[in-house]
Amino acid sequence: MKQRIIQHGATDSTSERAFAALTEGSAQHGDVHVAESQTAGRGRLGREWSSPSGGDLYASVILLPQPPGWSPAGLTMAAGLGVLRGLERLGAKDLSLKWPNDVVDSEGAKLAGVLIETRGLKQDAPHYVTGFGVNLSRTEFPPELLAERPVTSLALKGVDTDPERALEEILPELDAAIQQLEKTPNVLCSAFVQRAGLYGRVVEVKRLEETLRGHLVDLNLESGLSLISSEGALINIPLEHVSGVRSV
Repeated sequence: MKQRIIQHGATDSTSERAFAALTEGSAQHGDVHVAESQTAGRGRLGREWSSPSGGDLYASVILLPQPPGWSPAGLTMAAGLGVLRGLERLGAKDLSLKWPNDVVDSEGAKLAGVLIETRGLKQDAPHYVTGFGVNLSRTEFPPELLAERPVTSLALKGVDTDPERALEEILPELDAAIQQLEKTPNVLCSAFVQRAGLYGRVVEVKRLEETLRGHLVDLNLESGLSLISSEGALINIPLEHVSGVRSV
């Protein structure tokens, strides 16, 4: 994937800059928008992503696949795996994935997050913006952020790096994971579930307005999540109906 790096200083969000480029027609497949800081960085479900200046990585990649495009759930898994593998190339250890879009350490502290967005997706011209933020150098975090969940950084994990090098390590892994999504999507799903530590585990799955529980036995883009209930029944849940998964 050919990539152009578009640098921003302080901006609203790299994903907004990517969507602006798409709207004005200047965007190319593989463009990477990077910022030093964001005033409106966001995560899943509209949550704010703390984005001060000081050496963390804030980036968004524009993806313009051939029609009909990809499954957003599959792309989220690919992006999560790509970011995780890139951080491992930097020297981070004992990382895993938390459904559906977080990279966490062995204690569950959030190190990085991924957000896949599309607006007005057309079958003849699909587009996605893959945003990701990585805590690189911060050793302190706002109390309101820590009140929500544990948070960490590469610096706190003993890894010294900078945004440019981190991006250099992440982008090839992101590209490789997206190619896997295109060619062998079920292998990608298997890798995601393995890195999320969910195979054979008893999990709770939030499906629309209800919560289901069972052993996770499979995940693929066609049939979704497959669970075996405590009564031995097979439950298949389409991924577009899944809003959360956690082991219990």
